[in-house]
Formats: sequence, C-alpha cells, structure tokens
Amino acid sequence: MIRIKRKDTAQTQLAIKDLEEASQRGNSYNTENVNRALKAVFYGKCYICENKHATSYQIEHLIPHHGNARLKYDWNNLFWACAHCNNIKSDKYEPILDCTKRSVEQLIAFRKKGYFGAEEKLEFTPLVSDDEEVEQTVSLLEDVYYGTTPQKKIEAQIIRKNLRKNLSKFKEYVREYQEAEDAVEKDDIGELLKRELNNSSEFTAFKRWLIWDNEMFSEIEKYIPKKD
Repeated sequence: MIRIKRKDTAQTQLAIKDLEEASQRGNSYNTENVNRALKAVFYGKCYICENKHATSYQIEHLIPHHGNARLKYDWNNLFWACAHCNNIKSDKYEPILDCTKRSVEQLIAFRKKGYFGAEEKLEFTPLVSDDEEVEQTVSLLEDVYYGTTPQKKIEAQIIRKNLRKNLSKFKEYVREYQEAEDAVEKDDIGELLKRELNNSSEFTAFKRWLIWDNEMFSEIEKYIPKKD
C-alpha cells in the first residue's frame, strides 16, 4: 500500500460523468468507464495488497457508503481492490488511510523477515502514534496478508508467494547493481531498479523499505520517485 495520486485524465472525466448520471438515476456505479479509470489510476494493482495477479478485481468504497448516495457515487471514495482484500475489508476497518492523500509508506514500515524454508514473517510497523487511521490500516494489512478464514488464508498464501517471488527478483537486481563493473552496466541495472521502485510496480512498499532499511543501499534511493 503506497501513496498513489489521482490524475485528472480524459478517462477519469468519463468515469465521473458516469457516476453523476448513475447517481441521478439511481443506477449502478459499476460501469465500464469507472472500472477502466480506476484500474488506470491504481496501475492495475490492488490498492491494499499491491498484487497485480488476482483473478478478480472489484470497485471498493474506502468509506463504506451504507446507502449514502454521496459516498456511493463519489469518485474520490472509489478504489481498485482485489476480491480478497475487498471481502476482508468490507466495513470492518474504519477509518483507514486514504492512499491517494497520505503517504502510507511513510507512516507504516513494510518488512518481510526471514526467508523461504525458514521462519518467514511480514511486519507492518506504525511510525506514528495516536493515529487511528494508521492503526486500522495495520490491522487490515495483517489480515489481508495472512487471511481471516480458512479460504482467505489460502488466498493470502498465494499473495505472499507472489510477494516472495517479486522481492527475490528485486534483490537480484540490487545485487547486480552493487556488483556492476562499470557505469554503463550500473545505469542499465539502475533502469530496472527504477521500474521496480516505481508506483506501478507490484509490492512497491516492501521494495522501498528494503532499500530504506539498509544503509549500504543508500545509493539506490535515488530511484525511488520523489513525493509530489
């Protein structure tokens, strides 16, 4: 879960128009334009777990609408989530961080401890105190990455497997960057790191924290996008 800025695009305007018309007529907000726009805003990944390979995605309301038309059709209250995360979140975690307005990865540390074949654990550490949104978000992250029911635990295991593969590839790029023999090779690998640390990458929060947590990787921080 990272900060993702909503952009005012032609696609977004079509979605907002659909939502306004649906609100007036009492129709569904689940239109093709709204789905396409949300998928584009969130780079095709679930805004909560950052997985791009889920079999099903849904329109999620950050603040549960409970029949409130304003919340139900508000573009800024609609998010792109995988079915796993949407079903777990439901209306049980409120309030949580709005990742389009606050830098989640600056408020929560995302860490993967251990390695495959040994004790492996994901940790979500609040970096501020007395912030209910942060506390609720940490609880949500723990539940989506580990599951809350037998079925959800199996789904969470698949997400963690994908996370492990992503981080393994990323670590290999980091190693190659450190071992590069000349500037040209380093620049080439740097482009790969830049892509992996970009907002559009899967599990970006974990990758950025892998860099932030290790002083020896400080040179790679330049590939992390600046906050806008």
